Order: sequence, then structure tokens, then C-alpha cells
Amino acid sequence: MSPRRREPVSRPTADSRLADALRAEILSGAAAPGSPLREEEIARAHDVSRHTVRAALATLGAERLVQIVPYAGARVSALDDDELVGLQQLRAALESEAVRMISAAHGARWPAEVRAPIDAAIDELADAEARADWPATIRAHAAVHRAVVAASGSPRIVQTHAALESEVLLLLTHVRPHYGPGALAAEHRAYVDEIRRGGGAAVRAHLDHSTQLIRAARAAAASR
Repeated sequence: MSPRRREPVSRPTADSRLADALRAEILSGAAAPGSPLREEEIARAHDVSRHTVRAALATLGAERLVQIVPYAGARVSALDDDELVGLQQLRAALESEAVRMISAAHGARWPAEVRAPIDAAIDELADAEARADWPATIRAHAAVHRAVVAASGSPRIVQTHAALESEVLLLLTHVRPHYGPGALAAEHRAYVDEIRRGGGAAVRAHLDHSTQLIRAARAAAASR
């Protein structure tokens, strides 16, 4: 018997490693929205070529974390109010369809295998809130919505929804809406019950409320 061929193991390329490093830096809040991202400085800091930098920035541009302006270079993205509304509307469309698919398969009584990953994500959110760790909280918050979408079983919806996550994280890294201690986890436990009964209408109401809180937090920060 001939030896079984091993599948080649794909390794991260230099530009994907740099994209990961820059993404982490941007989402940490170290670079404010609108901050320039200069190719020469990045190449020197990470000991890579400018071609690698351009490829990494193109990856982040596709994620809308970075805005690349011809002849002006790259900057950390800054969503205005219209872009915020558009992002939330797209999320609502995807999440509403995911909820419709779950309900079509299971009705209003979502089985344990559907609820368990969602409940676990909410537990992680509650833990992050209890530690008053905002970066962990916004990631756990994103994971709750990701778990709901994943329960649809639609790879295309999951993939498209995941492509929006970096934008949402960037937005909430720099804008902190007012939530009392533990309020996000409690809100999302209620939210899961609401979407089981109300479907897409409950999704849209939830995201509309979120948009209003984000805009209010922005206005308050701008007036200081």
C-alpha cells in the first residue's frame, strides 16, 4: 500500500500576519478613527516590505477597518451617522433572515442544541460585564449575535455577517453607549426570547435601539 499523501499545511503569509497585527492594534483603540496609516512607518516598525504593507492594508480595507484614498494614503475608518445606520440596517437584514430560518426549522420553541451556544455566549457577556472589561464586553456582545446567526445553519449568511464584525468592534471601541452594570447581558437574555416570538421585527427593534444609544453617546462625547 502506498503511503497516504499528506495535505499541505497552509501557513500565514507575511501580509496576513501583518493584517492580523494591524487589526489588533486598530481594535485595541490605539489608533483613533481617522488616524493616518503610513506605509513607510508600518514597513519599518514591522520589518516588512511596502508591498506587504499595501497587501495588508487592502485586506483591512475589504473589512472596512481602513479607508484607502487614492493619492492620500490609508486611514483608520471613521463611520459617520449615515454609515452607522447603513451598517445596522444590513445587520438587521441578515439577522432577521437568520431568525426566520431558525423559526422555520424549529418554531418558537428553539431546542437545546440551538439555545446552548447562544446562552453560553450570553454567559460570557455577563462575565465580561462583571469584570468591567469593555474590550472583552464588546467582543462577547458580538459573539452573542454571531451565535444567533450561526444557528441558522446558512454558511453564506454566517460569512456575510462575520464580515461586518470588525466594523462593529471598531465603532464600539471608540463609542461607549450608556449601559448599567450587567444591563447588556440581561438585555440579550430578553432579546433571545423576543426574537423567538417576534422574529425580524424584534431584531430590527433591538438594532434600532442600539443605533439610538450609539448616536446619543457620540453626541455626548462631541459636546464635551
